[in-house]
Amino acid sequence: MKDKNKNNENKLVKSKEKFSTKFLNNVKKRWLISRTNTILLIAILVLFVIFINIVVKKIDLAPIDCTTNKEYTLTQESKSRVQNVDVPVKMYFIGYSEDDTTVNLAKQYNKVNENITIEVIDSNTRTDIVDKYHITNTEGGIVIENGEKSKIIYEEDMYTYDENYNTVDLTEENLTSGILKVTSQNIPNIYFLTGYSNYSLDKEGAMSYLATYLNNEILNYKQLNILTESKIPEDCNTLVIPTPSKDFDELTVNEITKYINNGGNILWLNASYSQSTDLKNVNKILALYGVDPFEIGYIYENDTSRKALGYASCILEDVDYSNITKNLKDVLLLNATKINVNSSKLEELNVEEEDIIKSSDTAYYRKNISNESDSTDGDEQGTFVIGAKLTKTISNGSNEGDNSLKSTLIIYGDNNFISDIQINSQVYPMVFLEDNKDVVLNSIAYLTEKEEDITIRKDYTKQSSFTATDGQKSIIMNIIFIVPLAIIVIGIIISILRRRRN
Repeated sequence: MKDKNKNNENKLVKSKEKFSTKFLNNVKKRWLISRTNTILLIAILVLFVIFINIVVKKIDLAPIDCTTNKEYTLTQESKSRVQNVDVPVKMYFIGYSEDDTTVNLAKQYNKVNENITIEVIDSNTRTDIVDKYHITNTEGGIVIENGEKSKIIYEEDMYTYDENYNTVDLTEENLTSGILKVTSQNIPNIYFLTGYSNYSLDKEGAMSYLATYLNNEILNYKQLNILTESKIPEDCNTLVIPTPSKDFDELTVNEITKYINNGGNILWLNASYSQSTDLKNVNKILALYGVDPFEIGYIYENDTSRKALGYASCILEDVDYSNITKNLKDVLLLNATKINVNSSKLEELNVEEEDIIKSSDTAYYRKNISNESDSTDGDEQGTFVIGAKLTKTISNGSNEGDNSLKSTLIIYGDNNFISDIQINSQVYPMVFLEDNKDVVLNSIAYLTEKEEDITIRKDYTKQSSFTATDGQKSIIMNIIFIVPLAIIVIGIIISILRRRRN
């Protein structure tokens, strides 16, 4: 029995050897023995590679994005915002190459919506674009066009820097907002009150980065000095009031009161005072919404998980109390103060309150800000309102429907959290940290009745690094090692067979 099995095994081995020998002989006789056939084989392989390249180029596959923050991939927010654009939008890239990373990112808009087309042009041949927009290859720029509407984005608009001169990429925000600005029917106007605050939208006013982000929103913003303009413009959709450091003049308080009574909305940013809070006209405006005067003092947290960067008054608070901050997690505040809402007056004033940010129940409020002691003796303890929405009904609607005239105040007991201020040289400006910028930009979107603009924006503060997935690693390793190795092996086999033939 054993001899029989051994004979079967020998037959199987001989059969395999015979098949291999026959296969190699066929290859030698039919292909490699003829130089013509060998050349033909190579030509077929070359044509196959060319064919594959043509197909890949035609379907225009998106490049693999291996950066940690997906810097070269459109966010879902951008995709959802542009997918309903139903008019032709042209994006002209002047001074760019076809393989530029910005162009590759822009091509992804076309994959989402065919109404958005991308064209890389040369200003030397497209003189019509140069004459219309005055952009050449040398300076470079992007023109986003929809009929007579257009927006120009220059290269320097694509990025900014933090205080450590780290690059902050704003490419996607610029492109998405540009598309929406030229296709939107109604673009809101935001006015920032000036003349009463140390905070403003420039470097000296410590809010220049916020101005950069506002450029990427679907809105127009301007600065407003009521004393020189004599009124609040009729097209004002939202008035932003940064921390008043001095009292309003009579003209200003009268104009703001009139604006409120006409249903105007306000975003109020209030840093903790370190001087007198006796600002009578400022307090008159706050009282219209049931907000009592601010006090001198800071909110501190006893909960160690809510303290940040080694500063007792730098606190991390949740922001999950409102639709304005939906999908956001937390905000980092510096020297925040409490908002004193007078609950007993809200009904009388026809005001409804909704909290946006609150401290934990272990927080305490310290009026003596020079006291650096850990002891909380003498300090007010409890949960404090740091952000709130107060909606005031000016007049009731008709019986047929709710056409009430309303004015909404969104107020935060901190101005530093969306400022250029750096706590130390190791961290970014406050506006970059946590969900800070999204809180204020979402507040503006809500007040301008653009709730579709309430979203989570791309985080551009993270430095890009290579983090391929397992699948991507497999593809890359095959390209780097397996393909060249296969070519080498084939070359060796062909060489051996030729030597045997000779």
